[in-house]
Amino acid sequence: MADPQEVLSRRVQSALGAAFGPEFADTDPVIRPSQFADYQANAALALAKRLGRKPREVSAAIMEHLDVSDMCREVEVSGPGFINLTLREDWIATQVQSLLDDPRLGVPEQSPDNIPLDYSAPNVAKEMHVGHLRTTVVGDALARTLEFLGHNVVRQNHIGDWGTPFGMLIEHLLEVGEDSDEAQLLTTDPNAFYQAARTKFDESENGSDAFASRARGRVVQLQSGDEETLRLWRKLVGFSRTYFNKVYGKLGVTLTDEHLAGESTYNDMLDAVCEDLEGKGIATMSDGALCVFLEGYTGREDKPVPLIVRKSDGGYGYATTDLATVRYRVDTLKADRILYVVGAPQAMHFKMVWATARKAGWLPEDVETTHVQIGNVLGSDGKILRTRSGEPVRLVQLLDEAVERAAEVVAQNRPDLGEEDRAEIARKVGIGAVKYADLSVAHDTEYTFDFDRMLALTGNTGPYLQYAQARIRSIFRKGGVEPEQARGEISVAEGAERALALKLLGFGPVVAQVGDLLQPHRLSTYLFELAQSLTTFYEYCPVLTAGSDAERESRLALVSVALRVLVQGLDLLGVESPEYM
Repeated sequence: MADPQEVLSRRVQSALGAAFGPEFADTDPVIRPSQFADYQANAALALAKRLGRKPREVSAAIMEHLDVSDMCREVEVSGPGFINLTLREDWIATQVQSLLDDPRLGVPEQSPDNIPLDYSAPNVAKEMHVGHLRTTVVGDALARTLEFLGHNVVRQNHIGDWGTPFGMLIEHLLEVGEDSDEAQLLTTDPNAFYQAARTKFDESENGSDAFASRARGRVVQLQSGDEETLRLWRKLVGFSRTYFNKVYGKLGVTLTDEHLAGESTYNDMLDAVCEDLEGKGIATMSDGALCVFLEGYTGREDKPVPLIVRKSDGGYGYATTDLATVRYRVDTLKADRILYVVGAPQAMHFKMVWATARKAGWLPEDVETTHVQIGNVLGSDGKILRTRSGEPVRLVQLLDEAVERAAEVVAQNRPDLGEEDRAEIARKVGIGAVKYADLSVAHDTEYTFDFDRMLALTGNTGPYLQYAQARIRSIFRKGGVEPEQARGEISVAEGAERALALKLLGFGPVVAQVGDLLQPHRLSTYLFELAQSLTTFYEYCPVLTAGSDAERESRLALVSVALRVLVQGLDLLGVESPEYM
């Protein structure tokens, strides 16, 4: 399958070289979709000043050398110098026909990069809350898409599994018993376990109990590598791993145990990070702490902002671990690109870490680092979504409620289905609705969490797209044909057929764009527009009751391609496609 925009770009560039000389052959032809034709070449406007000629004259010169007769039925100059390009129906049909035999549906295979992708990153012994939703969902959609494009994605779940809180958590585990019901809370309600430990610690700080003292001593033992303390620490991490996997399974993401790369992974590298930075004169002592001061990073009163790599008490912070992480991902994982799907407030932190790593020679210029910034999830009051008590909303609770609400809708609309089938549809629709609502907006913007809107069967929602593909499946069931058996010769005589076919040709370019720009919402927008094209198509182009056998076979083949594109597109977003709706 040929991407129309790419083919037209090459043809116009060839005409530019022929018309104005080889030095113009690489000029951007500025091919864009147009409301007056299928595409528009806008290069003449930009070139007119450079050539000292009027834009329409430039367009006329381009057209003299433009060879697109095999793919365009109409080429004309309009307005101040736009070249309008209308594709031939037989060319469109041939390109869509090729998608029937293309397992990639026109999605290009890119030159593979090695891409460590840092996302999700919950904390051990802490509940995953709604704040983890976006980084997990967006990160997983990017992982799926980049892998489909041919890249080697190394998932990195940078969990918080090290630090001073583990002293009190280990001591609390010893007090309640490693195999007690209280310990099992770590797999179901980790916040309850954490709060119990925190309460003990705080009360001990203010009283005569020795719990706080033991907890501090346990931190020293942990950091010094005491084997018994490490065994207890591993048990805590194991409990949390079980909990994380429950959430990931419910959410339907591709993270597994093998992708865990927590803070503890880099513990043995932190001394070397500090020694090397100090040895190279990049880090200096300031108020007892080892700091990096980078040019251009200032705070209040233009005072330099330090990147603290070793605290005044000798401990290490996030910056030290993140520097070790960069080093590891470059040296060991052989990264070509490193992606961090992390909240927007961390932007300055990462810029300073990367600038320090480059200065130290740990991050080569040809290794690209990108912060995929994640915006907040808001409640109906326009503030960050929280419970009435002010706590972050538990992610499990939110997902369960989505499925429960979806179950009510399914029970109302499909009483003919068995209970098991309804439950399965409700799970796919509920989880899909939450994920799609997140992925349908730009990742760096905020959005308002609204169950009613998310679960609606109309508008730009997950259920609307799931219904679009389920409706195609229903057509094939009624016709007694399997979608993969639809092999008719596609024609696009009707306007709605043509519009649907042209939209299908846009799938490959959009997926490539998502991978290049790291913006999953572009795929969501495309799939929504495809579903809208299908709605218009059904209105004007009956499938099973088409006027002739040839027309029926053509339309069955066309919607079979649409089904595969919808299912594949939703899968790249991590949204399941139910057989029935």
